[in-house]
Amino acid sequence: MIIEERIYTLHPGKVPMYMNLYQAEGLSIQQPILGKLVGWYYTDFGPQNQIVHMWSYESYSDRDKRRENLGKNQEWKKFLPKILPLILRQENKTLVPAPWSPTSNS
Repeated sequence: MIIEERIYTLHPGKVPMYMNLYQAEGLSIQQPILGKLVGWYYTDFGPQNQIVHMWSYESYSDRDKRRENLGKNQEWKKFLPKILPLILRQENKTLVPAPWSPTSNS
């Protein structure tokens, strides 16, 4: 199992707009394709204007297949232009759970 963490730094003051758009449209497109949403967050203190979401995948190939399917989805392609102008920077990383982690499948 792997967890993908995606951190988006938004233009100042745009977190509420991004969250409203995502809740209204984006989540219902992504969730059936990407599968298991581990969590979706926004920063309260620390680096500001950030949203963070984490998705669980069985393997890198599972992740690649699901992300490819999302990229081909016509609804997602129509949604992206609504949120892309709000984003300054994107960071992605994969996290591998330690054997004692609650998300570990061992």
